Amino acid sequence: MVILSRIYTRTGDQGTTALGDFSRTSKNDPRLVAYADTDETNSVIGVAIASGDLDDEVTTVLTRVQNDLFDVGADLCTPLVAEPEHPPLRVLPQWIDQIEADCDRFNEDLEPLRSFILPGGSIGAAHLHVARTVARRAERSAWAAIETYGTDEAPAGSAKGVGGVNPLTATYLNRLSDLLFLLGRHANLARGGDTLWVPGGERG
Repeated sequence: MVILSRIYTRTGDQGTTALGDFSRTSKNDPRLVAYADTDETNSVIGVAIASGDLDDEVTTVLTRVQNDLFDVGADLCTPLVAEPEHPPLRVLPQWIDQIEADCDRFNEDLEPLRSFILPGGSIGAAHLHVARTVARRAERSAWAAIETYGTDEAPAGSAKGVGGVNPLTATYLNRLSDLLFLLGRHANLARGGDTLWVPGGERG
Protein backbone atom coordinates (compact mmCIF):
# COMPACT_ATOMS: atom_id res chain seq x y z
CA MET A 1 0.00 0.00 0.00
CA VAL A 2 1.21 3.50 -0.85
CA ILE A 3 0.47 6.21 1.73
CA LEU A 4 1.34 9.80 0.80
CA SER A 5 0.52 11.83 3.87
CA ARG A 6 3.17 14.51 3.32
CA ILE A 7 4.32 15.64 -0.12
CA TYR A 8 7.43 17.70 0.62
CA THR A 9 10.22 15.95 2.52
CA ARG A 10 13.28 18.22 2.00
CA THR A 11 15.38 15.07 1.56
CA GLY A 12 16.27 16.05 -2.01
CA ASP A 13 17.45 19.56 -1.30
CA GLN A 14 21.09 18.58 -1.79
CA GLY A 15 20.54 17.18 -5.28
CA THR A 16 20.01 13.53 -4.37
CA THR A 17 16.96 11.28 -4.28
CA ALA A 18 16.05 7.77 -3.17
CA LEU A 19 15.90 4.80 -5.53
CA GLY A 20 13.43 1.97 -5.07
CA ASP A 21 15.86 0.11 -2.81
CA PHE A 22 16.16 3.23 -0.59
CA SER A 23 19.74 3.98 -1.67
CA ARG A 24 20.54 7.61 -2.49
CA THR A 25 21.64 8.79 -5.93
CA SER A 26 22.14 12.00 -7.88
CA LYS A 27 19.08 13.58 -9.44
CA ASN A 28 21.07 13.42 -12.69
CA ASP A 29 21.45 9.64 -12.43
CA PRO A 30 20.50 7.98 -15.76
CA ARG A 31 18.09 5.73 -13.87
CA LEU A 32 16.25 8.74 -12.52
CA VAL A 33 16.18 10.43 -15.95
CA ALA A 34 14.64 7.27 -17.41
CA TYR A 35 11.84 6.98 -14.88
CA ALA A 36 11.24 10.74 -14.92
CA ASP A 37 10.75 10.60 -18.69
CA THR A 38 8.46 7.62 -18.17
CA ASP A 39 6.44 9.67 -15.69
CA GLU A 40 6.21 12.49 -18.24
CA THR A 41 4.94 10.01 -20.84
CA ASN A 42 2.23 8.98 -18.38
CA SER A 43 1.25 12.60 -17.77
CA VAL A 44 0.97 13.42 -21.47
CA ILE A 45 -1.22 10.35 -21.97
CA GLY A 46 -3.37 11.69 -19.14
CA VAL A 47 -3.80 14.95 -21.06
CA ALA A 48 -4.83 12.99 -24.16
CA ILE A 49 -7.49 11.15 -22.16
CA ALA A 50 -8.66 14.38 -20.49
CA SER A 51 -9.17 16.00 -23.89
CA GLY A 52 -12.42 14.02 -24.16
CA ASP A 53 -11.66 13.52 -27.85
CA LEU A 54 -10.83 9.79 -27.73
CA ASP A 55 -13.30 6.92 -27.98
CA ASP A 56 -13.97 4.53 -25.11
CA GLU A 57 -11.91 1.71 -26.62
CA VAL A 58 -8.80 3.89 -26.84
CA THR A 59 -9.37 5.36 -23.38
CA THR A 60 -9.60 1.87 -21.86
CA VAL A 61 -6.29 0.85 -23.44
CA LEU A 62 -4.57 4.07 -22.38
CA THR A 63 -5.79 3.74 -18.80
CA ARG A 64 -4.23 0.28 -18.63
CA VAL A 65 -1.03 1.74 -20.10
CA GLN A 66 -0.97 4.47 -17.46
CA ASN A 67 -1.01 1.80 -14.77
CA ASP A 68 1.73 -0.09 -16.62
CA LEU A 69 3.89 3.03 -16.75
CA PHE A 70 3.88 3.36 -12.96
CA ASP A 71 5.22 -0.19 -12.87
CA VAL A 72 7.82 0.60 -15.55
CA GLY A 73 9.01 3.52 -13.44
CA ALA A 74 9.16 1.31 -10.35
CA ASP A 75 11.25 -1.18 -12.31
CA LEU A 76 13.64 1.47 -13.63
CA CYS A 77 14.25 2.93 -10.17
CA THR A 78 15.08 -0.43 -8.56
CA PRO A 79 18.47 -2.01 -9.43
CA LEU A 80 18.45 -5.67 -10.41
CA VAL A 81 19.63 -7.92 -7.60
CA ALA A 82 19.54 -11.68 -7.14
CA GLU A 83 17.17 -12.94 -4.44
CA PRO A 84 15.76 -9.56 -3.34
CA GLU A 85 14.30 -9.42 0.14
CA HIS A 86 11.12 -7.88 -1.25
CA PRO A 87 10.50 -8.83 -4.92
CA PRO A 88 10.07 -5.57 -6.84
CA LEU A 89 7.74 -4.80 -9.73
CA ARG A 90 9.34 -5.87 -13.01
CA VAL A 91 8.17 -5.48 -16.60
CA LEU A 92 7.23 -8.91 -17.95
CA PRO A 93 7.26 -10.20 -21.55
CA GLN A 94 3.47 -10.58 -21.56
CA TRP A 95 3.07 -6.83 -21.08
CA ILE A 96 4.89 -6.31 -24.37
CA ASP A 97 2.78 -9.03 -25.99
CA GLN A 98 -0.34 -7.12 -24.93
CA ILE A 99 0.95 -3.87 -26.44
CA GLU A 100 1.75 -5.67 -29.69
CA ALA A 101 -1.74 -7.20 -29.72
CA ASP A 102 -3.18 -3.69 -29.29
CA CYS A 103 -1.01 -2.47 -32.18
CA ASP A 104 -2.31 -5.25 -34.44
CA ARG A 105 -5.93 -4.60 -33.43
CA PHE A 106 -5.89 -0.86 -34.09
CA ASN A 107 -3.80 -1.21 -37.25
CA GLU A 108 -6.46 -3.38 -38.91
CA ASP A 109 -8.70 -0.40 -39.73
CA LEU A 110 -5.91 1.87 -40.98
CA GLU A 111 -4.82 2.39 -44.57
CA PRO A 112 -1.20 1.49 -45.33
CA LEU A 113 1.03 4.55 -45.24
CA ARG A 114 2.90 5.67 -48.34
CA SER A 115 4.30 8.80 -46.74
CA PHE A 116 5.08 10.16 -43.29
CA ILE A 117 2.20 11.95 -41.60
CA LEU A 118 2.05 15.35 -39.98
CA PRO A 119 1.53 15.04 -36.21
CA GLY A 120 -1.78 16.64 -35.37
CA GLY A 121 -5.30 16.45 -36.70
CA SER A 122 -7.87 16.17 -33.94
CA ILE A 123 -7.10 17.38 -30.43
CA GLY A 124 -6.86 13.82 -29.12
CA ALA A 125 -4.60 12.73 -31.98
CA ALA A 126 -2.31 15.72 -31.47
CA HIS A 127 -1.87 14.86 -27.78
CA LEU A 128 -1.18 11.23 -28.68
CA HIS A 129 1.56 12.30 -31.09
CA VAL A 130 3.15 14.37 -28.31
CA ALA A 131 2.91 11.32 -26.04
CA ARG A 132 4.57 9.24 -28.76
CA THR A 133 7.59 11.54 -28.92
CA VAL A 134 7.92 11.63 -25.13
CA ALA A 135 7.74 7.82 -25.02
CA ARG A 136 10.58 7.71 -27.56
CA ARG A 137 12.63 9.98 -25.30
CA ALA A 138 11.85 7.77 -22.32
CA GLU A 139 13.04 4.77 -24.32
CA ARG A 140 16.32 6.53 -25.17
CA SER A 141 16.77 7.39 -21.49
CA ALA A 142 16.15 3.76 -20.53
CA TRP A 143 18.83 2.65 -22.98
CA ALA A 144 21.21 5.25 -21.54
CA ALA A 145 20.63 3.78 -18.08
CA ILE A 146 21.20 0.28 -19.47
CA GLU A 147 24.46 1.39 -21.09
CA THR A 148 25.56 2.86 -17.76
CA TYR A 149 24.57 0.01 -15.44
CA GLY A 150 24.22 -3.05 -17.66
CA THR A 151 21.55 -5.69 -17.31
CA ASP A 152 23.11 -8.06 -14.77
CA GLU A 153 21.73 -8.84 -11.35
CA ALA A 154 23.95 -7.88 -8.44
CA PRO A 155 24.73 -10.85 -6.19
CA ALA A 156 22.43 -11.38 -3.22
CA GLY A 157 23.53 -9.27 -0.28
CA SER A 158 25.19 -6.59 -2.43
CA ALA A 159 25.18 -2.99 -1.27
CA LYS A 160 22.03 -1.07 -2.14
CA GLY A 161 22.16 0.93 -5.35
CA VAL A 162 24.17 -1.79 -7.12
CA GLY A 163 22.71 -3.76 -10.01
CA GLY A 164 21.65 -3.46 -13.62
CA VAL A 165 18.51 -2.32 -15.39
CA ASN A 166 15.77 -4.58 -16.76
CA PRO A 167 16.03 -4.24 -20.59
CA LEU A 168 12.33 -5.04 -20.96
CA THR A 169 11.62 -1.52 -19.70
CA ALA A 170 13.15 -0.10 -22.89
CA THR A 171 11.36 -2.68 -25.03
CA TYR A 172 8.02 -1.78 -23.46
CA LEU A 173 8.57 1.94 -24.11
CA ASN A 174 9.53 1.22 -27.71
CA ARG A 175 6.33 -0.73 -28.37
CA LEU A 176 4.30 1.89 -26.53
CA SER A 177 5.53 4.61 -28.89
CA ASP A 178 4.39 2.43 -31.81
CA LEU A 179 0.98 2.00 -30.20
CA LEU A 180 0.61 5.73 -29.55
CA PHE A 181 1.38 6.41 -33.22
CA LEU A 182 -1.36 3.99 -34.29
CA LEU A 183 -3.82 5.38 -31.76
CA GLY A 184 -3.13 8.88 -33.11
CA ARG A 185 -3.98 7.64 -36.60
CA HIS A 186 -7.08 5.88 -35.24
CA ALA A 187 -8.21 9.09 -33.54
CA ASN A 188 -8.01 10.91 -36.89
CA LEU A 189 -10.30 8.47 -38.70
CA ALA A 190 -13.32 10.51 -37.61
CA ARG A 191 -11.94 13.56 -39.46
CA GLY A 192 -11.16 11.67 -42.64
CA GLY A 193 -7.71 10.35 -41.84
CA ASP A 194 -4.15 11.59 -41.69
CA THR A 195 -2.54 14.65 -43.19
CA LEU A 196 0.42 13.37 -45.21
CA TRP A 197 3.84 14.97 -45.32
CA VAL A 198 4.57 16.73 -48.62
CA PRO A 199 8.36 16.82 -49.18
CA GLY A 200 9.95 20.17 -49.94
CA GLY A 201 10.57 19.35 -53.58
CA GLU A 202 6.86 18.75 -54.09
CA ARG A 203 5.41 21.61 -52.04
CA GLY A 204 6.34 24.12 -54.70
